[in-house]
Parts: sequence; structure tokens; C-alpha cells
Amino acid sequence: MSQPAVGQRIAVDAMGGDLGPAEVVEAVRLALSRLGNLNPVTLVGDEAVLRPLLQQTGLATHPLVAVHHASEVITMDDTVMTAIKGKRDASMFRAMELVKSGQATAVVSTGNTKVMVAAGTLKLRTLDGVERPALAPVIPREGGHFILIDAGANPDANAQHLVHNAVLGTDYCRVVLGVARPRVGLLTIGTEEGKGNALIAEAHESLKRLGGLINYVGPVEGFQVFEDAVDVVVCDGFVGNICLKSWESLSKFFSGLLKEKLRANPLRATGAVLARGAFTELKQRIKPERYGGAPLLGLRGVILKAHGSSNREAIMNAIRVANETITHQLNEHIIADVARANELIAQPAT
Repeated sequence: MSQPAVGQRIAVDAMGGDLGPAEVVEAVRLALSRLGNLNPVTLVGDEAVLRPLLQQTGLATHPLVAVHHASEVITMDDTVMTAIKGKRDASMFRAMELVKSGQATAVVSTGNTKVMVAAGTLKLRTLDGVERPALAPVIPREGGHFILIDAGANPDANAQHLVHNAVLGTDYCRVVLGVARPRVGLLTIGTEEGKGNALIAEAHESLKRLGGLINYVGPVEGFQVFEDAVDVVVCDGFVGNICLKSWESLSKFFSGLLKEKLRANPLRATGAVLARGAFTELKQRIKPERYGGAPLLGLRGVILKAHGSSNREAIMNAIRVANETITHQLNEHIIADVARANELIAQPAT
């Protein structure tokens, strides 16, 4: 088993996805060919499987590629306790342990989300000042994209957790979307003062006290999130996970309905052929492969969770985003900003 050098490396779980390790190796090949400033990559998984794949793709002796052996794989059917207790040599866990030991800085995995969140929190622990990690997918909207945080890591949040989500989302938005001063909105049922439950009311007051630390624009309603209104949408993991899955389901519904109607008769089919360019552009605009996955922010090391069915392009983009978090020292900024946020919300209200 080859040992990766200590330093800024990206540990890639090669075994957890639906398309298998061959697709992950191809993703690494794409990343090496397209990303000029890529940090070294360690593929984590069964060495007997990975070595021939690396040989086939010409990466067997690449100076930026290493292999770390792991004999077990976490499946989508594994429960958190079954995986943590029974699969200690799983590729996902070994990748996290590389970060814990300082042999890597970030993890990319297409594996089981529940296991990833639980194991990441247990093995890596949260950054100083951060109580709970948060999932932060990038979602397309009018004129660009926004960060949804939290998308399911912490369903039982308190007001301080939502404040931390705002800070985490702001710092990540600067890195992944390049927005210098992201607009932050708190997702609720109305924009008037007093609308929402007790959690929203407390979080709203706390966010207003952060001053210039973040660009808080106030509460936002559901119909605003796809307008060019905010760059970071803050919510607890319960609400965020429902939103994310509802949006994905709605997107699939409209996509299927559009295909059905366009194939209803020859005239519509001809029109669809003529409009192919517009449909291709729309697909490129909303495709999930663009950012590759959602980071689990707030841990001592960045974990990028790609979808289980991710193809090589999606995994490559997850590697790209992980690389950007390293280059921009995301966690160092989060530690400083969360510390300042905690100071501000602890001060007596004026």
C-alpha cells in the first residue's frame, strides 16, 4: 500500500458510488487534465481493484496520484450503527481518517449520506466555535445560483446553529460562487417582522446583531429563493432537506411532462428538434454535475458529498470544489468568522 505524502491532499472514496470505482478513476483523470492547480489526490479503496484501473487510464505512475487501501465498502442500505461498528476498514472511513491524521485536507465521497454525516462528525469533530455541521448544496436560480444551508445534516437546530449556518454559507459562497459579499436570507413563511415560529424569531434577531460580518438582508419566503434575491438561504436541516427533495422531484416531474407533451404528435416533435439548442442550454444551466456535490461544512476538514449516481463529470467537479476550499483556506476563514459571530450574539442586546 502506497503512503500519500503529508500535506494538502484530496482523499477520494473510490468505492461508494453507483457507477463503481472505474468512474471515479476516470473522474480523477479528467480533474488532472482540466484543473491546472490540482492538489495531490489519494484514491481510497480496494487496491487490487484500483491498481488495474489506474494502469488502464495511464495514472499508475502519476506523481499526483496515490492509493490507500481499504477492504470494505459502505452500501446505501447500511445503517449508521451497522457501518460504524461493523465496517471499520470501509473506504469512506479510511478517507476521513487520512484527514484526521493530517495526510489529507478534504474528502470526496459518493457514499451513504447518513453514514457520512454521522461518521464525519464523530471522526473529524467540528471546528472551534461551531456546534453542528451543515450540508450546503448549490442550487440554480434566476441569473445564477444560491447556497442552501442546511440541507439535512442538523434537523433539530437552535438559533445559534442558524447563525453559524449563515456564516458557513457566506464563506462557502465566496469560494464556490465567487460572490464577494453574499446576500443572506433566513427562510420563513413571511417577510414581515414577527412572521415564523420562535426559532425563526430568535435567529432573525441574532442575525441582525452580526452587523457587517455577513450581509444579512432579512427573512425570505419560499417563492423568493429562485429569484435573484439572495445568495445564501439559511434554514434548519429539516426544512432544507424537504425543500431540496421537493425541488428535485418537481424538476423531474416537469422534465418528464415536457418530454411526454413534445412527443404527443409529429408537429410537436418537429418543434422540439428545432428548439434542441434551447433545451440543451437549459439542461446545462440546471444540471447537478456542475458543482458535483454538497459540502458538509463546519468540520475539521472539508467533506464533499456527491450524489450516489454521480458520473465522472460530477465527481470531477466535486474534486474541483474540494480543491478550491483548500486553495482559499475555507476553514481558516470559517473559524475566524464564527468566533466573531459568537462574540456578537453573546453581547447584551441594545
